[in-house]
Amino acid sequence: RLSLSWPAARMRAMTGSDAPGAAHPYAALTPDVVLDALDAIGLRGDGRLIALSSYENRVYLVHLEQAFDGHVSVVAKFYRPQRWSDAAILEEHAYSQETAEREIPVVAPLSINGKTLHEHGGFRFALFPRQGGRAPELDRPEVLQWIGRFMGRIHAVGAIKPFRKRPRIDVASFGDAPSRYVLDNGFVPADLKPAYAAIVRDALAGVRACYGDAGRVQDIRLHGDCHAGNVLWTDAGPHFVDFDDCRSGPAVQDLWMLLSGDREAMAGQLADVLRGYREFRKFDLRELRLIEALRTLRMIHYAGWLAVRWDDPAFPASFPWFNTQRYWQDQILALREQCAAMDEPPLVVER
Repeated sequence: RLSLSWPAARMRAMTGSDAPGAAHPYAALTPDVVLDALDAIGLRGDGRLIALSSYENRVYLVHLEQAFDGHVSVVAKFYRPQRWSDAAILEEHAYSQETAEREIPVVAPLSINGKTLHEHGGFRFALFPRQGGRAPELDRPEVLQWIGRFMGRIHAVGAIKPFRKRPRIDVASFGDAPSRYVLDNGFVPADLKPAYAAIVRDALAGVRACYGDAGRVQDIRLHGDCHAGNVLWTDAGPHFVDFDDCRSGPAVQDLWMLLSGDREAMAGQLADVLRGYREFRKFDLRELRLIEALRTLRMIHYAGWLAVRWDDPAFPASFPWFNTQRYWQDQILALREQCAAMDEPPLVVER
């Protein structure tokens, strides 16, 4: 999730509005500002405003005085200042709209006055239809196949053309940069710093080896963060939400987070996903070599994401376990386990 450039993040951590003791930009996003923002584009809230679970952005369910295009409430997402450029956000919107137009169940932003991205009070925001649902039952083969079919369709759209403004998932941005940030900015305790630096070095060498073994694989437009929390299940099937982290990368990035358990369990789950996926798009089996590498990158990136957002009051309150001695000890152990996992053969599924 860390999309602000790392040099800029380091600078803002030391100076400017994000320096210790300074008010965070989101402090200015009061309920009145949220309602005024909607009012400015012609939608009037009735006063009922519910903050939804979100850390990177601020997201609210807003009930309307009058229905808009059949919606009696909307989800308002206020983008984190300075994270994405306008062009990058609009590329996110365009990708989700492109898939929704093909009757794929993606929750795309609403177009209001011909625009999907709006600005008010120094905040950029977008509105989305409210979509209910529950967590998918990923232990059921038919559910995995169903998700796989739609993911195959999403990736078929994603492969049509590349992103121009969104970044790639790669070792530099998901491994090198976040690990340097936590090491250079005092997050890792001094007594654990040598061990963490060494295991990260070994882990990233393993990641590069996995990429070398996989060879040249195709980068396509991805959801980027397709874990179970971003798949809402209803009786009509899945809905895919939150394309905020969409990037370019290998297709398997959107598949491996649906897997859990030991190797045998994951192989069975992946076979179910691919059974549906292959109805709409071919899957390159060489990408199976990247699953544990991508898991390793996500772990390293996640620690950096928490660190660079630590000035946001929502983060210490929501992640009190981060930046403790125990956290970094567990990270060292987990990365050692990942080094071993990357040395194992890739999962085997039928061709």
